[in-house]
Amino acid sequence: MKLSFFKKIQAFFLIIDVLIINTVIFIVFEKQHQNLFFYSYISLFWVISAIISTYYKVYRFTNFFKVFKLILIQFLFFTLGFFAFFGIFKEGEVVNTQFWTLFIISITLSINKTAFFFLLKKYRQLGKNYKKVVFFERDSTSKKMMHLFKKKQNLGYFLVGFFSNKTSNQTNYLGNEEDLYLFLKKQQIDEVYATLSILKKEQIKKLNKFTSINNITLKLIPSAQEFYSKASKTEFYNDTLKVLSVKKLPFDHLESRFLKRLFDIVFSLFIIIFLLSWLLPILWVLIKIESKGPAIFKQEREGLRGAKFVCYKFRSMEISKKANENHTIKNDARITRMGKFIRRTSIDELPQFFNVLLGNMSVVGPRPHIENLAVSYQKDVDNYIERHLVKPGITGLAQVSGYRGEIRKKADIKNRIRLDIFYIENWSFFLDLKIVIKTVLNLFKGDENAY
Repeated sequence: MKLSFFKKIQAFFLIIDVLIINTVIFIVFEKQHQNLFFYSYISLFWVISAIISTYYKVYRFTNFFKVFKLILIQFLFFTLGFFAFFGIFKEGEVVNTQFWTLFIISITLSINKTAFFFLLKKYRQLGKNYKKVVFFERDSTSKKMMHLFKKKQNLGYFLVGFFSNKTSNQTNYLGNEEDLYLFLKKQQIDEVYATLSILKKEQIKKLNKFTSINNITLKLIPSAQEFYSKASKTEFYNDTLKVLSVKKLPFDHLESRFLKRLFDIVFSLFIIIFLLSWLLPILWVLIKIESKGPAIFKQEREGLRGAKFVCYKFRSMEISKKANENHTIKNDARITRMGKFIRRTSIDELPQFFNVLLGNMSVVGPRPHIENLAVSYQKDVDNYIERHLVKPGITGLAQVSGYRGEIRKKADIKNRIRLDIFYIENWSFFLDLKIVIKTVLNLFKGDENAY
């Protein structure tokens, strides 16, 4: 997934701040207390505390008082962490330059944060790093917002125009609702502002789904009763203008993707090194002895955002030209004797840990489907395509909830998609751990749908 300018800036500021912290410690702090462990501890603590305090989440509409508050909170965390090191690892030892080092770090990083805040505003005034936005329907509040975007260039918004089902002769009128969707497909738009006082719930639901799939930010201009929606958070553009931002999915956050990818790499390396390193050659021999064909079966599947990738499995069937057309059914005549065993124990899925290491798959996620079956499922399930918002997984919430194996009726695929989407919208690291543990337990208990 391509990083936005905002994410790149966050990463850049984080790296600069960590370098400043370590440089000040190297120059000011006593040499006898400088070691790799202390540098690692203080750098990691800064990163973790910054994530907790949302120190780097400074948006284009954030005012300076909010920035000042973030600085105070972050340095409160950092100060506690700094002195905690000596309390925990140095048995309360007091170092002469502790306070002086902490003071210089605090002043330097505060100046750095403030300077970058105003430099970014100046950068946007020059017409750089702007977001292209459109409005859908207008009331008095949305008109004020449109005026604000035109007036304050340092906010970094470029107003393309507005769409409304009421025809207008204004120059920035771009068309009706149908024109909006056609326009969003063709043009690179960053944000859509929808006016809740005019639009119906069905229209908002449709727009929310469309913008989510197409990676466009949806902002809702609320009526009074909308301020406390659990699905949104309130953003203040000035003292009077408030906008509801549709809450992002867990995987829209860089730290969530980083944590999940880190777990994928560590877990897949563990399986490859300690299990597949000796199991793969044994199964290779056994599969080749029983039937002709490659030991590893390769099949094209749909991955992140519908991109195709080659999925690996231990071959459990006789070679067939129809392998990409039909699901495996109970007592399938194509399954070999060795295949029955490795399918029942899910050993046939183990080579997919190479897919995980390559970045095509994740340990946990919606199961990947072959293209022709995916097309038919998409016709039966309205929100099927939403499962493409994340990488497919070796196991998933649907699989540990009893929905694996053959799809006999439409309800089977609908329930799987329902659980897949629940997983995407409610992901957490602990949910992944829970699914992995349940998967392992199911291997020992056995699953009647594993055939």
